[in-house]
Amino acid sequence: MTNSALLVMDVQREIVDLADDGSGYLPRVRRAIDGARAADIPVIYVAIALRPGPAGVSYRNKALTAVVRAGLHAEGGPGAEIHPDIAPQPGDTVITKRRGSAFSGSDLELVLRARDIDHLVLTGIATSGVVLHTACHANDHDLGLTVLSDACLDLDPEVHDVLIGKLFPQWAEVVTVEEWLKGPEAR
Repeated sequence: MTNSALLVMDVQREIVDLADDGSGYLPRVRRAIDGARAADIPVIYVAIALRPGPAGVSYRNKALTAVVRAGLHAEGGPGAEIHPDIAPQPGDTVITKRRGSAFSGSDLELVLRARDIDHLVLTGIATSGVVLHTACHANDHDLGLTVLSDACLDLDPEVHDVLIGKLFPQWAEVVTVEEWLKGPEAR
């Protein structure tokens, strides 16, 4: 039997403002969160927070250097908080990460081990960022994976579709929020 956790990754105000396409993304994530809580599945929030200046990101990291220059993801900065529509409740775990993967520069692995969690259910923005990096790390560490296809979002819909349709099924069960909520017996 597996012990699962729902990871809600990088669904921060400034990221949602950049990426949300008006398709009902936040309500779907909210539905997954509510379903996880109803099933006593821990909800773990992951947020990116970068230190300001050269101590935060090397110039060799093209993607994050551009983010820092744009003033995004600054530790304690405006818009860096988890979006209020899906905000954590008392007792939820909030992890701060420093790079793409939910494991990078965070204590996520310790939290999972302490709770004997061996299966992750992934949601987040962006599919080609935190979801991909976290899935790679989890796969390399033999964790079970489920990706909620409609609770992941990317600035590039074509990249999202390729990852959801071709890459992730090689490592994970890929289902919609509604399919996941119905349980494995319904799939």
